[in-house]
Amino acid sequence: MLKSTQFVIKMWLALSCCIASAAHAARGVEPADIERIVDAVARPLQDKYGIPGLAIAVTVDGRHYFYNYGVASKATRQPVTDRTLFEIGSLGKTFTATLAAYAQQGGELSFADSVSRYLPALQGSSFDRISLLNMGTQTSGLPLFVPDRITNTAELLDYLKHWRPEHTPGTHRVYSNLGIGTLGVIAAASMNERFETLIEKNLFPELRMTHSYIDVPAEQGGDYAQGYTKQDAPIRLKAGMLASEAYGVRSCTSDLIKFIDANMGLVPLSDKWARALDATHVGYYDADGMIQSLIWEQYPYPVSLGKLLAGNDLIGKDVVAKPFNPPLPPKQDAWINKTGSTNGFSTYAAFVPSKRVGVVILANKSYPLSERVTAGYKIVDSIIRVER
Repeated sequence: MLKSTQFVIKMWLALSCCIASAAHAARGVEPADIERIVDAVARPLQDKYGIPGLAIAVTVDGRHYFYNYGVASKATRQPVTDRTLFEIGSLGKTFTATLAAYAQQGGELSFADSVSRYLPALQGSSFDRISLLNMGTQTSGLPLFVPDRITNTAELLDYLKHWRPEHTPGTHRVYSNLGIGTLGVIAAASMNERFETLIEKNLFPELRMTHSYIDVPAEQGGDYAQGYTKQDAPIRLKAGMLASEAYGVRSCTSDLIKFIDANMGLVPLSDKWARALDATHVGYYDADGMIQSLIWEQYPYPVSLGKLLAGNDLIGKDVVAKPFNPPLPPKQDAWINKTGSTNGFSTYAAFVPSKRVGVVILANKSYPLSERVTAGYKIVDSIIRVER
């Protein structure tokens, strides 16, 4: 009996090893491969633009790999780590989109409704004909920036009340902080809570993001990187109207890579949050070959670098938006990405759900968006090619 039991155990162990080896071989990528790929991209990029600090995270099948280069501050020479806090700029809009989708899942709002339904001060204005979906898909026609003269909610509402779109809502894509920012305000109000509280106390904990903030606590200030302009002047983000909702999140690679995994369905979430994340991947408009979802921008996979660069170059441009009718359901074979910028920080995140591969690139210096997209593409594409 003992010998029989020992034989079964040995066979089980051997079989387990074979299964593990086969699974590993099927992926075909080793940590050393990933490090080589990332190094080949990161080091020349850092040298070319004099980037003080660069943090890169890669996820492959839910396994995380972190690569850190340089310093969080030229003054202190503190090394960059996977917990160094960077301003992530417009990548933060994806959290706002997720929160709004969560509110819709709970019945607190509907993307089909007009903006003025939730902001009565705007009734009788253009926002009777602009939907929440338009605000979340960059098709409201609103401009990129909140005018500098606007410093409070009353002034913002007055501006919106008198603003007129150049095109029929839902027919053109114009990238806007105002649109998603106002959607964030509406989503928070629909749940009777401050936007910052909902993000920091509800969304981040659900995603197991333990070191991400809109308002960085004093005790975490030592992790907050110093940003640098293109001219190498030190700078950090200043508070402004709709900053929290549009570009105000500070985060790190150890947290953001969890967010990427969650978007690929690789981490357990409550049903409502899982459905909210899926909702942000629905394709609503074709904008010059780029599929506009709720803030996320995507392309059928495989995709060329040229097409990615063209799509990410649409910021600041007014292009025709062709609606998908019906909207496209979330796709596994898709390259889903988002850039983010403040005056002293640069961000890029991308993932391919069907390949279960994603990347986050954070830098504490402003450098060209096209270079970020190229870096992310080279990393993800090279990893997928090694896996073949």
